Amino acid sequence: MNPPPRRSTRSAAAIVPAALGICGALIGALWSWMAPPIHTVTALARSGDRVDAFLGTASDNLFVSAAMLIGLLSMLAIVSAVLVWQWRPHRGPVLVTALWLGQVAAGAVAAGVGAVLVHWRYGTPDHQGVPLSPENRVHYFTEAPPVFLGHGPFQIAVTLLLPAALAALAYALMAVATPRDDLGAWPPEHRGQMWPTAGETAPVHPA
Repeated sequence: MNPPPRRSTRSAAAIVPAALGICGALIGALWSWMAPPIHTVTALARSGDRVDAFLGTASDNLFVSAAMLIGLLSMLAIVSAVLVWQWRPHRGPVLVTALWLGQVAAGAVAAGVGAVLVHWRYGTPDHQGVPLSPENRVHYFTEAPPVFLGHGPFQIAVTLLLPAALAALAYALMAVATPRDDLGAWPPEHRGQMWPTAGETAPVHPA
């Protein structure tokens, strides 16, 4: 029989979200370096109005940058699910719940760190304050990419909850593939043999 684990399940459930939060900060920093910026232009029309527009296919980067963050968080979700599953003594619903919460926290931390770093890198453009004149009608901007697919609650939820769902799904698939009912966790379950094996006869109880 394996010895009891050195940490309690409650302690393990606290470690998982904390570790994933740190990983989320690292992912946010990596994303801020990888995400493509948004190139825009502010021009002065002949009517005197200011016109804002994207340069070329720069508008595609609004989706690409947010999708990159979801992809990085999804990779973290699969890797973290496999690693948490290796913590055999604590396998079960408590740890998968900690995994799900930790993945949501990782997404929130990654988005926060990433947003701060890209705005520090590219600044906040002032389209209305830039001086334009008939001699200087055009001004170009390089803007920070967005961390979410949009500003609505659904778009934000996709970034935070989709990787968390992938982590829980990966953990559940490994649990389903395990032949033991206790998943190999501590304490192990020992069940009496209900049916005779080959070569044995069932016990006969007197009436």
